Amino acid sequence: MHDRVIPNLQQADMMAGRIVGLDRARTFITLSVVLYHSAINYTYFGQGGDRMHWLGFDLVALFNDSYFMSCMFFLSGLFVPASLAKRGASDYVGRRVLRLGVPYIVSIFVIMPIAYYRYYVAEDQFTTVWWRMISEGPWPSGSAWFLGVLLVFDVVAVLAWLAAPRAFGTLGRLAEALQRRPIAGFLIFLLIANAAYLPPHLWFGDGVWFMPGHFPLPLQASRSLLYPVFFIAGVAMGAAGLTTGPFAAQGALVRRWLVWFALSYGCYGMILFLAYAHHNWIADFDTPPLWWRAAYGSAVASFCASMAFGVPAFFLRWARAPLTLMDRMQPSAYGIYLLHFLPLLWLQYLVFDPAWPAAVKFAIVLIGTLSVSWFAATLLRRTPLVARII
Repeated sequence: MHDRVIPNLQQADMMAGRIVGLDRARTFITLSVVLYHSAINYTYFGQGGDRMHWLGFDLVALFNDSYFMSCMFFLSGLFVPASLAKRGASDYVGRRVLRLGVPYIVSIFVIMPIAYYRYYVAEDQFTTVWWRMISEGPWPSGSAWFLGVLLVFDVVAVLAWLAAPRAFGTLGRLAEALQRRPIAGFLIFLLIANAAYLPPHLWFGDGVWFMPGHFPLPLQASRSLLYPVFFIAGVAMGAAGLTTGPFAAQGALVRRWLVWFALSYGCYGMILFLAYAHHNWIADFDTPPLWWRAAYGSAVASFCASMAFGVPAFFLRWARAPLTLMDRMQPSAYGIYLLHFLPLLWLQYLVFDPAWPAAVKFAIVLIGTLSVSWFAATLLRRTPLVARII
């Protein structure tokens, strides 16, 4: 029965410009973001603020934080060429401003101040805290920073489209080589990812953020080249064709989904090994030697590259599998991403005092955050104008 129903769904989505596997990949990344933010408060070595911890949450947080933002930029880039070709430069920019710019403004002026007010609720009134945030700082962006940076990337892509219209075709032809020699193409991508990440990682470390004054548009310095490179890689793959290029459902890259995941988990294993070495074998914890920083940076960059291939390839390969809950969540996934910080931070605040096990607190925060943000996004999408945006 599923074999008859799912292909019909895929055909309908394809006619509407949707690809089931890529929609599921983007929804999966959204779930990874919510999972990461729900776990980080209960880690030992991360940014956990709760006194209850569990080492397993460090593994969850490290896994997600190491790859998901680069993968989000990669997936976003996939759709740029087809959208530009369909809508033209001016319409494309207008739609991206509506879909990214408006939520970014609403997030930094409304959603994030309400969410972060939980840290100041015992100190002052909301209006006082709100004004101090936007006038003096710190002005938190939460997950909204991605929207601002992606909008900048989109505008640059449009300018490149107008200035050198053949550049996208050149990128597409380079990406088409993945259909003929996927392993060789991946190795080239691996080298590019390492070249983009290692120099700023070694120079700045991972704790430095670029931020224009106190305006909430931060960018992690060590990933300042990695994110645009992954976005451009996505643009190149999209320029080769979403249904006929490297990510064609029956193409060589998708058929090798298990290879990309094997490489991913091998790289993640190396990250864990190097983290263990850092905590147990390196005498000066705060200033590890150059060889360790280079090895760790290479493992992270390689993990990002492997997951960028592995996540969409997996969901494209198994697009006919019945994932009912994920498919129901998909229309609201963007809204979940935009809204989840608000219930997340307040739920963390509500369970902070009780001496419950970390797993119990995490479960309450994760389930509550996902449920509230999904329900709120669904309600908001009943308004036609909001549905156009999220």
